[in-house]
Amino acid sequence: METLLIIEDDRGIQKQLKWAFGDYNVVHAFDKATALAALRRYEPKVITLDLGLPPDPDNASEGFETLKEILALAPKAKIVVITGNDEKINALQAIKMGAHDFYHKPIDQDILSVIVSRAFFIANLELENESLKKHSLNHNGFIGHSPKIQRVCELIERIAPTDVSTLLLGESGTGKEVLARAIHDSSGRKDQPFVAINCASIPENLLESELFGYERGAFTGAVKMTKGKVECAEGGTLFLDEIGDMPFSLQAKILRFLQEKVITRIGGRQDIPVNVRIVCATHQNLQEMVAEKSFREDLFYRISEMTINIPPLRERDEDIILIARSVLQANCEQMGKQINGFTEEAIQALIQYPWPGNVRELQNRVKSACIMADGKNITVHDLALPTNQEVVTMDINLKHVREAAEKQAVSRALSISDGNMSNTAGLLGITRPTLYALMEKFSLRK
Repeated sequence: METLLIIEDDRGIQKQLKWAFGDYNVVHAFDKATALAALRRYEPKVITLDLGLPPDPDNASEGFETLKEILALAPKAKIVVITGNDEKINALQAIKMGAHDFYHKPIDQDILSVIVSRAFFIANLELENESLKKHSLNHNGFIGHSPKIQRVCELIERIAPTDVSTLLLGESGTGKEVLARAIHDSSGRKDQPFVAINCASIPENLLESELFGYERGAFTGAVKMTKGKVECAEGGTLFLDEIGDMPFSLQAKILRFLQEKVITRIGGRQDIPVNVRIVCATHQNLQEMVAEKSFREDLFYRISEMTINIPPLRERDEDIILIARSVLQANCEQMGKQINGFTEEAIQALIQYPWPGNVRELQNRVKSACIMADGKNITVHDLALPTNQEVVTMDINLKHVREAAEKQAVSRALSISDGNMSNTAGLLGITRPTLYALMEKFSLRK
């Protein structure tokens, strides 16, 4: 239960507000000393502050001093200043000092409840953003809190300090290169080069020279010695993207490089030792390609000492809103636009769409919507999502279907409400104790 600190010396108003905010853990303070003590003990995210505090309740000086000290101790706290109708100057002064919002007496419980609820929403959103920055794999942009992504992150943390060859498997747009960079940035090679090459984007007759380089005169146009990508990655990490598209004839040379840690430039005769870590990625099924003799079995086992399967976005829909909000914030900062978020209908559309292009498609949709949006929130019209959605085959076991639906509903409600338990329970139409029981049953966290 969220804690709300109410700083008010009028006992009647204290009782009124305690009844009005029954969904919160209400803590009362009646002067600066008790307010600061409660602040240190309970660390509330939201505080209401009456500027007229003793010993001089007819003057705002003590209220301003209390506001100043609260912000010094808890700069991220959202403070709603309560003033009289004729004290607009004081209210504006409080906002300049750092208060979140203000409200004029007499108190209307419904209006003040909306202001406080919004303050909690913003406070929780800021905390979530801070958490994402701390747990997004060295700020490489890989965002998510679903169980499948947590497992991927755990694997990254374990293998990054080693030199084990890693194979990343996942559909196009799932973030394979982002993860490869995360492995590099979390390793002891982070201060050395990270070199990426897409094996599918370079013609077969040029790929070998791109990888291994060539000596002067090796072929027409080779007017000087040129190092390849492998040598350029010396001491660091070489990322071979779409290795499933590597020509079969070149796979033997890659295998020799991996086994012996040496290369030979085209037209050269000298073996060149290299110290490079290999991370590979593909959207193809390499085991099927091995069976079809289109990919070398020995190379497959060499590059897959550790294999990480990256789940598609449709299998972790609790991450969709997190990613969308992060992308929106980044694009708003880049474009200089003021957009608060997504409408409720837009959120539902984002969750229900199957995202065949995965995170890359989501990023493009949100960026486009940010450009097109005229209001303070992204709408369904701004997103312009296709309407022909994929049909998903469902389990017909009634118990399984019911539990899966309950878990998905709770997870989505938590995501939509940014972890606010009261709002989540309201969206689901259940009580808070029932919500806690469901979260424990399905091992869900805020």
